[in-house]
Amino acid sequence: MTIKSATSSSATPPLRQFKDLPGPRPWPLVGNALQIKLSRMHQDIEDWAQQYGPIFKMHLGPTKVLVIADHQIETALLKDRPDSFRRPKQLVDILEEMGLQSGLLTAEGQTWKDQRRMVMASLSANNVRSYFPSLLKVTKRLQGRWLNAVDTDTTIDLQADFMRFTVDAIAGLSFGSDINTLETDDDEIQRHLDKILPTLFKRVNALVPYWRIIKSPADRQLDRSVALVNESINGFIEKARARLDSDSARREQPQNLLESMLVAADKSDSGVNNNDVAGNVITMLLAGEETTATTLSWLIYLLKRNPEALKFAQQEVQSILAELDDDLDSLTPEKLNELKFIEACTLETLRLKPTGPFDVLVALEDTEVAGIAVPKGMWIWVVCRHDTLAEHYFPDPKAFKPQRWLKTEDNDLAQSRRVSMPFGSGPRICPGRYLAMLEIKLAMVMLLKNFDIESVDTPDGGEAKEIMSITMNPVGLTMKLQKRL
Repeated sequence: MTIKSATSSSATPPLRQFKDLPGPRPWPLVGNALQIKLSRMHQDIEDWAQQYGPIFKMHLGPTKVLVIADHQIETALLKDRPDSFRRPKQLVDILEEMGLQSGLLTAEGQTWKDQRRMVMASLSANNVRSYFPSLLKVTKRLQGRWLNAVDTDTTIDLQADFMRFTVDAIAGLSFGSDINTLETDDDEIQRHLDKILPTLFKRVNALVPYWRIIKSPADRQLDRSVALVNESINGFIEKARARLDSDSARREQPQNLLESMLVAADKSDSGVNNNDVAGNVITMLLAGEETTATTLSWLIYLLKRNPEALKFAQQEVQSILAELDDDLDSLTPEKLNELKFIEACTLETLRLKPTGPFDVLVALEDTEVAGIAVPKGMWIWVVCRHDTLAEHYFPDPKAFKPQRWLKTEDNDLAQSRRVSMPFGSGPRICPGRYLAMLEIKLAMVMLLKNFDIESVDTPDGGEAKEIMSITMNPVGLTMKLQKRL
């Protein structure tokens, strides 16, 4: 498999052309766009990959899209970012049109390189360890919320509670701000954040920019939500700058991610400014909130449906806590790193239910991908969940088997990690992956230490349905708990 300049060698075989590829028949003007349901677009395109093979074509309106459902080609594409491929410019344009700053997730080229240095500095191992007490405090608040749910026989909205948990955690870790939606139910900022991602998803995938023609009440509410979020972010930045200005020692040892970013941004060669910091605050709030909350929801759903795995996870937590005299406050990031089975459960969850089941790239130059001519500007749609559900790579691929991710003689973990890449690959691998895993493990330790999971239910009593909205979420999961005796 090659990705290289289309004119790199006259001796190479003739390249296949887009028009000669298989794929669903397009309709006039709209192409295949109306053959895809937005809320399940990932599943519709995965179904086409089963029908037409790992390389095929589709049309979204006038846009020609090369679809790739092969992890080896995906890896090569991701390694060539950001120099040869980038995300569609529409994503950044619409984000900024909504009134939000672009951050590391959507930055490209030199801007991305400058911002990555800043973000990676703020997410260094030493900094993450210093943030841990704040994360532990938020986790104990979630424990208190769930103890109250047990005492009052209340059904827990799984996704909503984990969104509160992640918003509180990110606000504390990132900005040194104690929002505390878990104890107060004052979820104003969360409600405004929750309006942004679904609207961004709809607008990026809209055939017609309807919001530019006439604004609906929902569009006007979005404007108000964006204004409030921006006001909150500017407030976070002002407070962080005031703390740094009043205490020079904080510049040597920042107390949260925002302070770390500001310190990095203030360096003469940083290449970033306050707007870049604001963009990455937004990225942390939006991306960090939903992805971690969604993974936790899917993880608990799958564990409840696999009692043997749930039992092993509980035993691992009991074993770790026994070494700490059953004291949650004695946990450390290093101790959480010993939770190998819960980490395996998380990786298996992300294999089956990835928060990002596809990626979309745009070629920055004329090139070839797997022997196919790709002109500058062509879209490439990467189906991430094709090979992860293939029998060839994962026997019994639809089963939840965390043991696949444990180090044994029978497991080729290197191959498994090459096929399943929930945090991406190459230079743009997710910089927050360690922090996300830390949040997930801490939440699971708290849950499995204090509670038995009585039930995890779906709205219709069947299997959990997937809905696509920037991330791939479960629909309407609810949970009932009992106190552990």
